[in-house]
This record gives sequence, structure tokens and C-alpha cells, in this order.
Amino acid sequence: MTCLTGSHRFKSNPSLTRFIGAELTRGYFLEHNEAKYTERRERVYTFLRIPKELEKLMTFGFFLCVDAFLYVFTLLPLRVLLAVLRLLTLPCCGFSGSRLLQPAQVCDVLKGLIMVLCFSMMHYVDYSMIYHQIRGQSVIKLYIIYNMLEVADRLFSSFGQDILDALYWTATEPKERKRDSIGVIPHFFMAVFYVFLHAILIMVQASTLNVAFNSHNKSLLTIMMSNNFVEIKGSVFKKFEKNNLFQMSNSDIKERFTSYVLLLIVCLRNMEQFAWKPDHLWVLFPDVFMVVTSEVAVDFIKHAFITKFNDITADVYSEYRASLAFDLLSSRQKNACTDYSDSVARRMGFIPLPLAVLLIRVVMSSIKVQGALSYTCVFLFYLGLVTLKVLNSIVLLGKSCVYVKRANMEDKLFESCPTPSGKPQTTSDFTPCSPPLCSSSSVTTQPTPRSDLFPPLPTDPSPAALAKECEVQGASDLKHRTPKKDLLEIDRFTICGNRID
Repeated sequence: MTCLTGSHRFKSNPSLTRFIGAELTRGYFLEHNEAKYTERRERVYTFLRIPKELEKLMTFGFFLCVDAFLYVFTLLPLRVLLAVLRLLTLPCCGFSGSRLLQPAQVCDVLKGLIMVLCFSMMHYVDYSMIYHQIRGQSVIKLYIIYNMLEVADRLFSSFGQDILDALYWTATEPKERKRDSIGVIPHFFMAVFYVFLHAILIMVQASTLNVAFNSHNKSLLTIMMSNNFVEIKGSVFKKFEKNNLFQMSNSDIKERFTSYVLLLIVCLRNMEQFAWKPDHLWVLFPDVFMVVTSEVAVDFIKHAFITKFNDITADVYSEYRASLAFDLLSSRQKNACTDYSDSVARRMGFIPLPLAVLLIRVVMSSIKVQGALSYTCVFLFYLGLVTLKVLNSIVLLGKSCVYVKRANMEDKLFESCPTPSGKPQTTSDFTPCSPPLCSSSSVTTQPTPRSDLFPPLPTDPSPAALAKECEVQGASDLKHRTPKKDLLEIDRFTICGNRID
């Protein structure tokens, strides 16, 4: 056997001992491919950072949903009351202006009417009958029903906010504009019908989860938790861009908050059945812990592998957090384009009205309020919710300012924008304002190019006009020479150069 080593040729006898010795003593050098192994190490570090960065985004988004949800119970009734008082005091104070109510007050009154009508309609829905109807089904059928309910909930959420936005705009659209709508009353009944159906859908979801908790062998609960891991298979092997990952993250935030509210409803119903014995709460705790743990674990694994397969860094979650913070600060401005809860609904697909109607229905059926002491406790509980809402809003605003500042987006919040009087608003008003707010701008979207950076196109395309313009541009370029030129100027000089040649 002839072997080549460098430029030397030598002969060696084939031997099993020599082969085994070569296998045991041969070496290699990883530093010869340093870039490859450094990249692999960075991938591992990124994979380990994903759960931490994702949980920061999830926590911030969760408290955004909490803030929007508490708004329905705390500040919305007070705003509706102020709007009603304004209507009642108009004959005494006199009417001035073209509107009885401001657009925001009209939207608040519509939300209040929708909640009152849907809550009165929910009294005719028997929760116990739905629970026993579901409990009589087989495990496989319940598993299919639960999956169908999840898909229906996403479809309802995606179309429900459009129905509500159409109602708000139809009710507040200026009268001098040409209207192409079917009217406020049809839109109002469509919104009431949607909120009622969505509330029933969430009630069936809660009933199915309650049946899974109360089953003896816990097989349905196990199947429902395994359904979360099936979600990994349908997500991690797909191509994801940053915008797609942002949408998935918002959907995961909404699903996590909704699942927590469903677990709260299940615990309330079970505690009512066992006469509010504290011992039964510890019986439910292991199942609740399993559901929450599986939800969090699935989110960690899913996002970690999606970022790995699509070469997305962990810093993208800080950009998502800054985008949500920018939406929060933008909706708090004086002349905002939308309400804060509506902006959260558009961004995350979380609509608090159906969930709030269902929770009020379950709480009022589970807790009996009788006597002056009970009403006093309810009033104190309401004050506690208001306090929690205010503190949560203050903390979120502070965190949002920090996140927006880190992302260098604070300048967008203080750009001049038109006010209702037609005058531009400046930073001296101490009110953040941003013109692109109505388009839901975020850090993941590309900015629109400014047309004012480019000179206007020539109106006369004749060769004489082009030559004259080239002479003017050439003289100006010699007088004020800059290292960078507009693309349009380069194209003009190219045209002129071709003409001279």
C-alpha cells in the first residue's frame, strides 16, 4: 500500500494494529473553522435566551390585556354615567356646538348599551344545562368540539372588532359627509348579536374545560393539554418573518390571558358547587398548575425553535415590546385616533366585551349578594378594582416610556399633528401626538418614504428643457457640491450625459 504525506512517498505495510493506533491518536483542529463553531455557539445562547425574552413580552402584553379588561369594569361605567349626565343637563346648561356628545362619549354609551343588553340576554342561557349536555358526550367528541371552539373563537375575534369599529364610525361619522352605511341601528344590532354569540362560545369553552376538570380519570384534560403540543408541529416547521412572528406572539398573549380567565370561571363554578369550601380549592390546584405549565412550556418550545429555524435573534422580542408600548402611549394622547382598549383588540385580537359579559354572568350566578353588608363589600371590591386599574395603568405607562426610549421611538410621539381647530400641535402642549397612529405603525413595519425629499419631476419633457435643466443642475452642483446625491438627480444627469454623447 502506497501513502502520500506532503511531497514524500513512503511505503508501509498494512496492519490492523497500525489502523487502530491511527484511529486512537489522530487529531483535528476546531479553530480552522472558527466562524462555523462560533455561530453554532451563538445559536445555543440565543435558544437559551428565548424563554426569558419571550416571557418579558408575554408579561407586558398580559398586563396590557388586564388593563383593557379592567377598563370595562371600572372606568367604562363612570364614563357612561358622565355621558348620561351630560345629556340630562343639556336643557339646563344650554346646547352649544354641533354635537350632543363627543365621539368618545358616543362610543362609551354604545359599549355600555351592548353590555347591558347582552347581559340581560345571557340570563336566558342556562349554564348548568350546557354543562350536563357536554358531560354526556364521549371523550373523543369533546376533544373535537374543543378544537372547533378554539378555531371559532379566533374567527369571531378577527371579525368581531370590525363589527364594533363599523358601529363606532357609523355613529360618530360627521353629518356633512356622504354616508354609504346601512344606518346606526342595524350596526348596533349586529354588534349586540356578535357579542352575545361570542359570549356563548366562550361559555361552552369554559364548560368543556370544567368537564375535563371534573372527570374521574382526567383523560379529557390530558388530551386537551396534549393538543397544545400538537400546535408545535404545525408551527415550528413553517417559514416565519418578523411580522408573522409578531402576530403569533400577540395571539399567544391573548390565548394565555383568555385561558387564565377560563380557569377562573371553572374555579368559581366548582367552588360554588362545593359551598365555597377552601379544601376543594387545593383539589383544583394541581390541575390548574398542569394547564398553566403546559401552556407556558409550549410557548417556550415553539418560539425557541421558530427563531432557530428562521435565524431570528432574541432581540426581536424587545422590538415587539417597544411596538406594544408605542401603541399604548399613542392611544393616551389628547387627539388619539382610537381608544386604548380598541387598539389592544386590533393588535392582539383580544376583545374584552364578550369575556366581560360572561364573567359578570358567572360571578352574579355564583355569588349571592344580600343585605347592606354585602353591598358594602361589593362597593369596596369595586374601589379595589379601580385602584388596581389605576396602578396598573401608571406602571404600564412608565414601562412603555422606557421601552420606547430604548428603541429610539420617542421622537415619533412628539411630532406635530393637526388638532380639531386646524392648528398644528407642538411639543409645548406636553401631549404626545403622532400622525401615523391610525395606521397602527410599529417597529416591524417599514416606514413610508417621504415624497418631499425628492424634487418635482419636469413638466416639459422636451430635449431643450432637459438640457436647460442639466445646465442649471450642473452649475448648482459645482457651487454646492455634496457627497450624496438624490437618485432622481443622478437619473437626470445620466439622461443629459447620454444626450451630450
